[in-house]
Amino acid sequence: MENLRGRTALVTGASGGLGVHIARGLAREGMNVVVSARREDVLAGVADELRALGVEALAVAADLSDLSQLDPLIERSEAGLGPIDVLVNNAGVEIAAAFTSITREELSAVVDVNLTAPLLLTHRLVPGMLSRGRGHVVFISSVAGKLGPPYQAPYAATKAALVGLTQSLRAEYRDAPVGFSVVCPGFIGGEGMYQRMVEQGIRSNRVMGETSTEKVAAAVLDAIRRDRPEAIETGAPLRPILALSQLAPALVERLTPYVGVDEIFRRVAASRGRDV
Repeated sequence: MENLRGRTALVTGASGGLGVHIARGLAREGMNVVVSARREDVLAGVADELRALGVEALAVAADLSDLSQLDPLIERSEAGLGPIDVLVNNAGVEIAAAFTSITREELSAVVDVNLTAPLLLTHRLVPGMLSRGRGHVVFISSVAGKLGPPYQAPYAATKAALVGLTQSLRAEYRDAPVGFSVVCPGFIGGEGMYQRMVEQGIRSNRVMGETSTEKVAAAVLDAIRRDRPEAIETGAPLRPILALSQLAPALVERLTPYVGVDEIFRRVAASRGRDV
């Protein structure tokens, strides 16, 4: 979708971190932007910042763990700024914990926010995009969706599902004027989930690397403009390992403990008392 100016985007998880940077990037392209997250007070400030860039912006608070709020989110967004042309499914939650220590309620919450909500939002918005002859949907996945780490089972499962969902939608709508992309970041420095790890004294190593919100947001913009199937932004050359995991999964399974990712997430789970 090359012509973004004057169109409308909806970005979930937009009260901080990557979501704010994505919203800024879209606004700089001339898009009007609906920002959504749970914290209405923070969203109002983000919307003010976007308006200062010369576009229209609207803050719509919604808790995506409550699926009954999805339809009102779309209705309020389109009533305020018009039909949604770009949907960025950015909201996500994670639980670093031993699988058997995770409660059924926690499992359901991760699935609802990370997978069911993006699925339902996309299902609701794609018919309008098709009828207007334009549109793009971005799913923010993770490298964890390509190679699942320990102590991240529900997170990795939902992020892997977004990769499969994108591939299926691209195949089904190959000849339609609507695009679908998945963006898979690694550790994002400065803000968000990874920053909370850093504040606990746990950070990535040279092999895993870390990227920035600016680079991931730029990958999102590029995916929309160029209809990229997938973008992997990690700050380290992980593509060979990811490719090898498809050709020789048992070999990569034996190698990954030496990369250090197992220990990183074990320490995160331990810091939260969730490693047993």
